[in-house]
Amino acid sequence: MLRLKSLAAAALAALLTACASQADAPAPPPAAAAAADVAPRAMVAAANPMAVEAGLKVLREGGSAVDAAVAVQAVLGLVEPQSSGLGGGAFMTYYDARARSVTAYDGREMAPAAATPEMFLGADGRPLGRGAAILSGRSTGVPGAVAMLAMAHADHGKRPWNTLFADAERLADQGFTVPRRMGEAANSRAPQAQAPDAVRYFTKADGTKIRPGDSFRNPAYAATVRKIAAEGPKAILEGSIAEAIVARLHEEPLPGSMTLADLKAYKPRKGPALCRPYRVYIVCTPSAPSGGPAVLQGLGILQRTAIDKHPNDAEGWYLFSQASRLMYVDRDRYIGDPAFVEVPVEGLLEPAYLDARAKLIGPVAGPPPQAGVPRGAPARGADATREVSGTSHFVIVDAQGNALSITTTVESVFGSGRMVAGFFLNNQLTDFSFSPRDPQGRLVANAVAGGKRPRSSMAPAIVLDRQGRFVAAVGSPGGPSILGYNLKALVGVLDWKLPMQQAVALPNLVASGQFYGSELDKYPPGVVEGLAAKGVKLTQGAGAEGSGLHGVERVRGGYRGGADPRREGVARGF
Repeated sequence: MLRLKSLAAAALAALLTACASQADAPAPPPAAAAAADVAPRAMVAAANPMAVEAGLKVLREGGSAVDAAVAVQAVLGLVEPQSSGLGGGAFMTYYDARARSVTAYDGREMAPAAATPEMFLGADGRPLGRGAAILSGRSTGVPGAVAMLAMAHADHGKRPWNTLFADAERLADQGFTVPRRMGEAANSRAPQAQAPDAVRYFTKADGTKIRPGDSFRNPAYAATVRKIAAEGPKAILEGSIAEAIVARLHEEPLPGSMTLADLKAYKPRKGPALCRPYRVYIVCTPSAPSGGPAVLQGLGILQRTAIDKHPNDAEGWYLFSQASRLMYVDRDRYIGDPAFVEVPVEGLLEPAYLDARAKLIGPVAGPPPQAGVPRGAPARGADATREVSGTSHFVIVDAQGNALSITTTVESVFGSGRMVAGFFLNNQLTDFSFSPRDPQGRLVANAVAGGKRPRSSMAPAIVLDRQGRFVAAVGSPGGPSILGYNLKALVGVLDWKLPMQQAVALPNLVASGQFYGSELDKYPPGVVEGLAAKGVKLTQGAGAEGSGLHGVERVRGGYRGGADPRREGVARGF
């Protein structure tokens, strides 16, 4: 682990040195932008306007990007509980403007010590049904989002921790207007929305469920954030709330094995981000078990194509689709928690391996590609993990030029559907492979183990120029589709030179195996037909929807943001 961290730090330094010496490829200047679109000092892009305003308030009072992130997450957990919260986890990529360095923070949930590879198998030895697994006490991992933010705040915070929860406390105590997505999720057919805790929470005095536009309060949440403000992450990892978490998870159906010792033992991780060159840029993400290595591999393959010469046309989207298939098949085979399994990150991103993978892209689409064999690849079974779309993403840039990109989650809609102390508990452990071995009996990388963190598609990205200056930050929710969503936005900004808002609004295309899910009505005329002629037959929706991309880019005069029109987020600054 330490060796990988030192390699990552050395790699970024080497990349900056190499880029700075390339006189034939000058770093592009910041893009021009209309003055009305530009925030000269700071910006927040997130999935709900109430959360954005909480973050901007902290920034206006002189807080740092991390200070604002604490406030944003606290409000999101209240007004967007279907996506993230105090009972979930997160990955964050942080840019230090003075040091021109990028750090990755890992607040991924962790399996209890007693978890076993067979945890999601039934008495008959077959995998549990997904709905039953999600609603079970076995689905919840030790939550890490609050602990991760506390670690980052200790490193980069400016304002006192206990001052950062005021907006969340006020909204929970005094009430807020139910957002459209929260109201729709509460009335959805998702099994978690029909679970006893959720029904109790969302049912009004007249016996009807809340609707968008209703006024809603959560006094228990207010009490919890007050406790977190006073005690830090210990407020939920130890003491009365921890006891409530353990008790709730030990209830039927399918009780879990989490203990107070599991909660108390949780530690977030941090280290140098995983960074790789992309044309005249450097792109940084967290490493495994996040989706970062996969996104960097996708970019590495696309760098060996002419996608930059084909903005939003059939050939450009064809190259994107084929690189995506290669990215997904390798990710599914090799990525897991590096504390438990050997993950060949360096081999997956080596130039020679990327050359070989890119050469598999022919003039027309062929059968689904097979996983490659990068340097250092262990013998590994084909994975059967099934992730569910969910999650939230936000980006913050502060007045000192520090920036962060954070993807945060309770996994599925309202997590496991179980609540304590005003917040939902995650179902993140269903991101493990339910079957620990493939049909040939080979162990899969993402099998359950005690203390292990499940594989994730979350890949919050930060882009630098050759001098190590901030260029952009972007990321998305969306389960396994996150990889495709993030890759699309990065191609849109870096290759097709689109403003961030246009890049996040581009059609979503998720290509994995034989599946090409997309949004057929969003392409320019002729693109869908052109793709079909090359063997790429798009299927409407089918899992390719649900993005919630948020991003910020540096432009002349300040910063310009983008918020996915598919959700209700905004990008605002000052």
